[in-house]
Amino acid sequence: MTAATHSTLFPQVPDSADAVLDGLDPEQREVATALQGPVCVLAGAGTGKTRAITHRIAYGVRAGILQPSSVLAVTFTNRAAGEMRGRLRQLGAQGVQARTFHSAALRQLQYFWPKAVGGSLPRLVDRKIQLVADAAAACRIRLDRGELRDTVAEIEWAKVTQTVPADYAPAAVKAGRAAPRDPAEIAQLYTVYEDLKRERAVIDFEDVLLLTVAVLQDRHDIADQVRAQYQHFVVDEYQDVSPLQQRLLELWLGDRDSLCVVGDASQTIYSFTGATPDHLLDFRVRHPGATVVKLVRDYRSTPQVVHLANGLLAQASGRAADHRLELVSQRPAGPEPVYTEYADEPAEAEGAARRIRELTGAGVPASEIAILFRTNAQSETYEQALADAGVPYQLRGAERFFDRPEVRKAITELRAAARFGRNDALLDDTVDLHSQVRAVLSGAGWTPLPPAGSGAVRERWESLAALADLARAFAAVKQDATLGDLVAELDERAGAQHAPTVQGVTLASLHSAKGLEWDVVFLVGVADGMMPISYARTGEQIEEERRLLYVGVTRARELLQLSWSLTRSPGGRPGRRPSHFLDGLRPGSGSAAGRAPAGASGGGVERGRVTAAGAAAPVPRRTQRSPARCRVCGRSLTEAGEMKLMRCEDCPSDMDEGLYERLHEWRAEQARLSGQPPFCVFTDKTLVAIAETVPEGDGELARIPGVGVRKLRRYGTDVLAICAGREPDGAAAGE
Repeated sequence: MTAATHSTLFPQVPDSADAVLDGLDPEQREVATALQGPVCVLAGAGTGKTRAITHRIAYGVRAGILQPSSVLAVTFTNRAAGEMRGRLRQLGAQGVQARTFHSAALRQLQYFWPKAVGGSLPRLVDRKIQLVADAAAACRIRLDRGELRDTVAEIEWAKVTQTVPADYAPAAVKAGRAAPRDPAEIAQLYTVYEDLKRERAVIDFEDVLLLTVAVLQDRHDIADQVRAQYQHFVVDEYQDVSPLQQRLLELWLGDRDSLCVVGDASQTIYSFTGATPDHLLDFRVRHPGATVVKLVRDYRSTPQVVHLANGLLAQASGRAADHRLELVSQRPAGPEPVYTEYADEPAEAEGAARRIRELTGAGVPASEIAILFRTNAQSETYEQALADAGVPYQLRGAERFFDRPEVRKAITELRAAARFGRNDALLDDTVDLHSQVRAVLSGAGWTPLPPAGSGAVRERWESLAALADLARAFAAVKQDATLGDLVAELDERAGAQHAPTVQGVTLASLHSAKGLEWDVVFLVGVADGMMPISYARTGEQIEEERRLLYVGVTRARELLQLSWSLTRSPGGRPGRRPSHFLDGLRPGSGSAAGRAPAGASGGGVERGRVTAAGAAAPVPRRTQRSPARCRVCGRSLTEAGEMKLMRCEDCPSDMDEGLYERLHEWRAEQARLSGQPPFCVFTDKTLVAIAETVPEGDGELARIPGVGVRKLRRYGTDVLAICAGREPDGAAAGE
């Protein structure tokens, strides 16, 4: 780890208000010093908006213009709020409240509820799906799992747009909502859902905002008390504000105008939840005297990536497109985006995994690589491909770093060592902070070398390794630091959720990737029907899909790879085509719009993979197979899980339960011997398929999806022995 990284992890607190402004570009400095009246910051991707607004708050606090306790900064995710708190702490602006809308509202509601209503606040339910299921049962409406999830989404949309059940049906039709059932049925479910909440004395997350709005509207004394507490407001990601959140913000403000909003209409990707960029685009209408600052200097991405991003928006239409920002890269030239076509989705996943393995082998950290897809259902194919390639990965959306059990346990042990270290034999031979931390973490399961494979074991090791790396950086910056100092630093970081980076390729949907960035990004499934998604029908919906692709492109710092497949499964009819969003942008698509910026090297279309010499290699020809069909009913199979089972999920299983149990026990032993999670041996569905078909030879076993040549060679003898009722020889894990 270099000194530059140390200074990033533990920067020195600026010694004065003016020092807070050091390093800001002219537009960022304009944001930081505009402390009076309404301010609107239009910030493109990678332009340093979080840097600008945190330096604005810190400059105001350090200059004595803003009182820390009077500032409320709101954003949309706990991660973003934690990052903002961490940056403010590093700038010497402790005491500023940085929260999500829901967190800020819940805090106020809990405090004022006894005064406004009496008694304690009703219990907050984490998930609505059980309540919606109960409402459906009460209405005698049968909903499958997908319909339940979609009904939950409809109720959430109705509440954030302040639509009551009686008005849902016409409002849904007007908004072009694709409801899972007749709008009248959804309205009925919505009504009963609200009745059940009242009967059970519970509230949901949308109620937190609705009830806070109601209290502030009805109780002027409480509204005055809140406004006396908070006098300056900063709203990040303002393009994603819903009508309900805008109403809450207006009630917080009252008749004042000390408001700074930051957003980019071209990154509006949550319209389906009720978000709208209208509040951002109409800011000057509501605040005629507002200061407007545009941030367009892109510090994240190379000119080649920025060129593609600008090209995507240049073809856009609609109101957001009329206010698009033309980004200007501030980085040196890099490689052209790579466009790759594959025969089918498994080949696309294998190609991505193969290329990632090459990159990590060449020294690119796995944590600086991401695979981004349109829907979560695409994840399984890439998880399997990475596991088969021996590449560690992490799914975006997993629990937060400091909430992980192994991290909590490690910090507890570090705290105990800090208090009672003199009596701890583990620390007898340690000479400095870093060696002390390594000794304590070794007792928690950390080893200098990572375990083989991926999965839960590797994830735990990566978490502890991240703590070890953080301790090394801390010790390098603060040479006289003690274990107690490190524990205090970890406690502060846990409070701000300022987590160290965990190694592993990130798998994430485009929506969950918002606000993140990596050196290398693979955008997969970039074909019409997936991007834009097939159910995007209206012009507005298709333009939102374009913005979603723009968000994906702008996650990449240096290397961007876009790929698509001609069909879903091997042997399928090749009827797909690359996303029309790329028309005129990818080389060979027939327009000069795809030319590289001046001074950049030319690009090329890669089909399949790139050879070591850099030349394009053709897609390997695969043996054409007929479409997979259910062996019970004969229907064509399209879902990955069904293809592994070789039958529809709903078709009856003829599985040999005893054989499945023996296979399950054998897999657990193989995983233990090889130090891998069990799914790296065979997934559960592959085991079920084996137990159902009971293969008698290599050919029958090889035809089961999820086996493949490598696993057949490694595990085939054992599996066939178990299927024949014999004991396996047990040699597989040691090969």
